Amino acid sequence: MGMSGEVPLITPPGVYAPQQDTEFLMHALSRESVGPCTDVLDLGTGSGALALRAAGLGARVTAVDIDWRAVFTTRLNALLARRRVTVRHGDLTAAVHGRTYDLVVSNPPYVPSPKLRLPARSPERAWDAGPDGRVLVNRVCDEAPAALRAGGVLLLVHSALCGTRPTLRRLARAGFEATVTDRALVPFGPVLNSRRTWLRHQGLLTDENDNREELVVIRAWQA
Repeated sequence: MGMSGEVPLITPPGVYAPQQDTEFLMHALSRESVGPCTDVLDLGTGSGALALRAAGLGARVTAVDIDWRAVFTTRLNALLARRRVTVRHGDLTAAVHGRTYDLVVSNPPYVPSPKLRLPARSPERAWDAGPDGRVLVNRVCDEAPAALRAGGVLLLVHSALCGTRPTLRRLARAGFEATVTDRALVPFGPVLNSRRTWLRHQGLLTDENDNREELVVIRAWQA
C-alpha cells in the first residue's frame, strides 16, 4: 500500500508505488489554484496518487497510463477513495487527443538505464527511460503544450541525473517559461544502487553524489 495523502492506495506488483517523487509533486500540486472549475491531466498516473490528490482538491481529473495494470489500479483506487477520476489507457497525450486542460502533472519514468530499448512489459517500465533517462521526459515537454489551454501550467518531477537544464531548455523552445520550484536530495533506492558502477562510468555520478540523487519539480507556463 502507498499513500495518496488522504487514503491508502493499492499498488500491485508492476505498478509504480508512490515514493518521494510522488510526494514532492503532490506538494507542488497543492500550491496551485485547483478547484471545481479546474481540468487536470495526469500523464503516467501509475497508482493514481496524483490524480486522486487533484480530485480531492475538487478538480475534474483525467488520468492516463500506457500500462493496463496501472489503468485498472487507478480505477480501483479512485473507487475506494470515492473520487471521480476519468482513467484512459494510452501513450501520454495520444490518449486524450484534441482535449485541453488547465493543469498537466507528470511523474514520468526518468531513471537512466544501460538498456537501449525501453522495457515493454516488465516492472522496469515504470522507471527506465533510456541511457540518458530522458526518453519520456522529453516527450512530456514536447507534448504538454498542445494539451494545455492558454494560461495553463505543467508540473513535472524528475531526477537531476537525467539533466535539469535540458528540460528547461526544451520547455523554452516549446514557448514556455519554466523554473525549478523545488529541489530535494534523497537516498538512492535499490535500482540506482544496483546501477552505481554504470552511472559512474557514464559520468552521471561523482564522489559527492555517490549515494543520493536530487529530485526537481519544474513548473512551466506559456510565455
